[in-house]
Amino acid sequence: MRALAAAVIGLAAAFALVLTVTAIGAPVGETSPKPLLTTVPGPKK
Repeated sequence: MRALAAAVIGLAAAFALVLTVTAIGAPVGETSPKPLLTTVPGPKK
């Protein structure tokens, strides 16, 4: 019974967190005009 209660409390907390994040909304930001520079590792010696 304790496991069931813990699962219910955990689901309620997760649902409350999702609702909070949804209510706040996504942060406003901008994308960088510069492309991401990546390098490919060279062959192993």
